[in-house]
Amino acid sequence: MSFSPFVPLRVFSAFTMLEGAIDPKDIAKQAKKLGFPAIAICDRNGLYGAMAFSEACAGVGVQPIIGAFLCVKRPDRPEAVPDAFDWIALYAQDEDGYANLCALVSSAHLDRPDHDPAHVDFETLARHSDSLICLTGGGEGAIARHFAEGQPDAAYSYADRLGQIFKGRCYIEVARRLDEIEGAAEPDLIELAHRMELPLIATNPAFFAEADFHQAHDAMLCIANSAYIESEDRPRSTPDGWLKPAKDMKALFDDLPEALSNTLVVAQRCAVMAPKRDPILPSLGDAEGETTQLRADAHAGLVKRLSVIFPNHLATSSEHPELVEGPPFDKLREDGEGVSSQTYIDRLNFELDVIAGMGFSAYFLIVADFIKWAKEQGIAVGPGRGSGAGSVVAWALTITDLD
Repeated sequence: MSFSPFVPLRVFSAFTMLEGAIDPKDIAKQAKKLGFPAIAICDRNGLYGAMAFSEACAGVGVQPIIGAFLCVKRPDRPEAVPDAFDWIALYAQDEDGYANLCALVSSAHLDRPDHDPAHVDFETLARHSDSLICLTGGGEGAIARHFAEGQPDAAYSYADRLGQIFKGRCYIEVARRLDEIEGAAEPDLIELAHRMELPLIATNPAFFAEADFHQAHDAMLCIANSAYIESEDRPRSTPDGWLKPAKDMKALFDDLPEALSNTLVVAQRCAVMAPKRDPILPSLGDAEGETTQLRADAHAGLVKRLSVIFPNHLATSSEHPELVEGPPFDKLREDGEGVSSQTYIDRLNFELDVIAGMGFSAYFLIVADFIKWAKEQGIAVGPGRGSGAGSVVAWALTITDLD
């Protein structure tokens, strides 16, 4: 295989919902096809595709680089200001870096006011910066935006703060994709990198694998933003947003060869994969109590369901209070031809034994809880599909509406 002078570091997978359009496994396949020795996944505020991406890279002999495009609150900027939030790209160098990346992504979603977008502040960023490499975010980063807005002092101040947090691990990102902000800021970014002795790095944020997917990606952005293709004022896909081969990037950055070579340096500095482990099922803390609660809820739910199917042969809760307090299956009688209430009872008890034996009781209870909440809030949920969703237990708990 010929030597590749470039490693893609800014690839959005389909887990950057309605923006990225590459399956994590296909990122690895495309990297192999294009001859890249390594490639990074870098989704917005998420690591959802990291495990599948890592496994796929290992399968084709490409080094995986685990990253995330993280939203950061601009220091001393009130949330009410539209540009109070910026983006940086972070990459895990080792297991400690991966743990810090997980902590930052979790904090972005959990430790912020409900009315704010998912983000972290600089204090949180500093606490979890060890073993992470930082790229300044291109046109979505504060430094390029400051320069484009004619605020060079603010740009230098922001770069200094990032440089202090990520000492020896901060790269000034330059992207050439006909973006207005990136084009206006590039000369100043290069000057800043030289003056502050921060390395330059070349990127091409990629949202789709092949160049001919551009129109489809543009339509996808319309769906994401509830806009029509012919609308003037809407986000638009860039024709440069594909996974460009190394030869194209070499031609594009022929005047900045160090920016290309630094992508290889970052790849060499990163040596960690998303750990492979069994799924961690949710728990309420008491396995026996979970099973008891599931049986009670499923029994009570089945009574409500069967009261519609067998209205003439099912005692009502007003006549028999015990129907609310416990399983009332002795009150159910056969109705119709071939199908009886006992058919449902037997099936329910069989499924409950299977679910309890597999340790899935809490899982069913939690799913039922948020499905019921969604319905109460008027949020549409599907009728259900698949083997698990087709169970009588899921139907009795009103997770699904298919008998």
